[in-house]
Amino acid sequence: MESLQNQLKSSPFKLHLWAFIAAFGTYFCTYAFRKPFTTGVFSGEEIFGINAKTAFILAQVIGYMISKFIGIKVISELTSGTRIKLIITFILISEVALFLFGIIPLQVKIMAMFLNGLPLGMVYGIIFSFLEGRRFTEFLGLGLSINMIMTSGILKSLYLWLQDFTKMSEYGMPSFIGLIFLPLLLFFLWMLANIPRPSQTDQNLKSKRESMKRKDKKDIMKNYGLGIVLVAVFYAFLTTIRDFRDNFSIEIWDSVQSGHSKGVFARTEIWISVWVFLAIMLLNVFKNNRKAILGINLIFIFCMLLIGFVNQQFLAKNISGSVWMILQGFSFYLPYLIIQIAFFDRLIPLLHIRGNAGYFVYICDSFGYLGSVVLMLVKEFWDPLKDPKILLIELSNWLTITGIIVVLGQFLFFEMKRKSKPVSGDIILETIH
Repeated sequence: MESLQNQLKSSPFKLHLWAFIAAFGTYFCTYAFRKPFTTGVFSGEEIFGINAKTAFILAQVIGYMISKFIGIKVISELTSGTRIKLIITFILISEVALFLFGIIPLQVKIMAMFLNGLPLGMVYGIIFSFLEGRRFTEFLGLGLSINMIMTSGILKSLYLWLQDFTKMSEYGMPSFIGLIFLPLLLFFLWMLANIPRPSQTDQNLKSKRESMKRKDKKDIMKNYGLGIVLVAVFYAFLTTIRDFRDNFSIEIWDSVQSGHSKGVFARTEIWISVWVFLAIMLLNVFKNNRKAILGINLIFIFCMLLIGFVNQQFLAKNISGSVWMILQGFSFYLPYLIIQIAFFDRLIPLLHIRGNAGYFVYICDSFGYLGSVVLMLVKEFWDPLKDPKILLIELSNWLTITGIIVVLGQFLFFEMKRKSKPVSGDIILETIH
């Protein structure tokens, strides 16, 4: 182990490639324990008067949401020695829950899905703790975060192909897919465990990341609470709509294009991943954190405008359903992933905040999945028969306006805080370079 880490330390190219593959592979496999079940239709079945699929998704998302709130404390106070053990424990719990989902009576299957979501919400933060605070965190984080775009689509296509081949039921397929990916997950965890800690140069550029104490978190919320809340609101809008689009992609595609191929999910999401990957890669050009934050906020506003534009073009039948799904997905995922892997990673050194990005991301994630739960309940009890495609368009049109307002508000707040600092992060960076 020591020899391998020394080799990675001596070659930045090997280190970055190793970390990228480790993060991508680990989170890809993690998705196999969470997302494939949403490919099932569970047609004609109800639980307590609620459509079975909606009930299952809602139960899992509630568990996932609670996990995010727990993660505000767990991830911010995480120590390096417990990280791999925690991931393995969480994954095994989620796989046992999927196995129970396949064998227990219909009315209590929602408890299995709740148990499945409960541990999985903290896995992202643990993996990201291996990557944050480095010169190329944006690049490394892409290996983790593009999974949120492409992996769900790939797993949906894999689910349908395997189900055709095995003739397995919709209740047995999720745990079967989890078992397939378990050995691969252990390999990528071994890779993740061998990533060296950030170098002194990394710490000079991005500041040292530390476990946070209660006082640290209290001071941060006192000084930056308004800005953090505004970012969390924006992120919650993105998460809610993105999660709805992903959970009901089968139904949305059925409405957009009847008779679509099984590979359409993988094909469109891979295209989105490619464009998001290239866009976030450009952030690595900015060594100056202030310029990076300015660029990030311009991207946020551009994406909000693009959402409104592509919705209008799709309704006017000027673009196809595939183009609409790709451009709209790009507009959701790009700002969503930037907040996860780049925004707070840049803001921490710019404002000289003592802490780690996981704390901020989990605040945002908590409210994001709370919004997702609220939307699921509203959809089911207000207008359960509404075309999910139309609901997606209405929600995203609303996001276009409110998103721009919230983005401008948080930018002005943090800019005011930056200017009030006696020594700016820009001066520090200019000294280093």
